[in-house]
Amino acid sequence: MKIYIGKRLIADQVFMADNLFTRLKGLLGKTCMEQGQAMVIKPCNSIHTCFMRFNIDVLFIGKNNEVVKVVRNMAPFRFAAAIKAKYVIELPANFGIKPGELVEVLRSD
Repeated sequence: MKIYIGKRLIADQVFMADNLFTRLKGLLGKTCMEQGQAMVIKPCNSIHTCFMRFNIDVLFIGKNNEVVKVVRNMAPFRFAAAIKAKYVIELPANFGIKPGELVEVLRSD
């Protein structure tokens, strides 16, 4: 999978968390996220970073694939939510994406 914001590729190593096990595990056990990596949690409108070891950027994506909320540099043991979000993208910290930008998640086949 690949994730684009407009024409800009932001991740080409994408992990999908869309079932009970993958959603529970999330990024737990990882020591960092490298540039080019991302996790999509679907469906989702709230997340936590309990027991994580590093900061992340969190994009809350609405029904029209628009970024409805961004939480930048979210530290471990924090909570965030966006009522209008349909899914969430977690990225390495300090990505610089703004609300209102359009996201495209493409499958790599």
